[in-house]
Amino acid sequence: MIHAIIVDDEPLAQDILETYLEKIPQIELIAKCDNAFEANDVLKDRDVDLMFLDINMPQLTGTDFLKGLTDPPVTIFTTAYPNYALEGFELNALDYLVKPISTERFLTACNRAIEQAELKQKANAGEVVEEKSGADFFFVKADKKLVRVNLADIVYIEGLKDYVIIRMPEDRVITLQTMKSLDERLPNANFQRIHRSYIVNLNRIEALHGNMVEVKEKGKTTSLPVGKSYREVLASRIEGFKL
Repeated sequence: MIHAIIVDDEPLAQDILETYLEKIPQIELIAKCDNAFEANDVLKDRDVDLMFLDINMPQLTGTDFLKGLTDPPVTIFTTAYPNYALEGFELNALDYLVKPISTERFLTACNRAIEQAELKQKANAGEVVEEKSGADFFFVKADKKLVRVNLADIVYIEGLKDYVIIRMPEDRVITLQTMKSLDERLPNANFQRIHRSYIVNLNRIEALHGNMVEVKEKGKTTSLPVGKSYREVLASRIEGFKL
């Protein structure tokens, strides 16, 4: 069971989300908070897996509140302001829902949250097993076994709180691991951190436009955000590949 809270200063918005959540048996609503300070008290006293967080609230905005949390739950922003979307994703939010929120859009976000919780349960081990110097592969612990990952097969790596998903063209490997420790073990020549939540294989980038990069995954194009602090380095590395 996923334990969730709603943080919103509008009672009507709280009621709408609560009604939606009643249709999702995997998620249990344990608290409704009118502001960030109430939410902070709940986070101290209860185990919270998922937080639906409004942005424009009095005293402390949702984004500032999330920035101040050292170990935040999975967060889905619910707001009437679409212009905060980039900042929301840079704060590692799972999704960004713009009011009025349709039932279909809400269910899609919740299904992602449920999937993330299930993946976390399956990822039962963490560290990368040291590879030989110069090797073109490494091993990670996943699903109670050591799994080989070929560097050339990696499209990108996605960090989700306390575990990572190593995404390849036709497969993925989930392991308990920090992005920092994995980033330190990847060869700098081929991989670049582009966001708090993403490391990309430079050889897999199809296009770069604005604050997004495009990669191919399972025959489809996937767009990944580029964080502000990573843009300059990524642009300089891409420049080195230009003819």
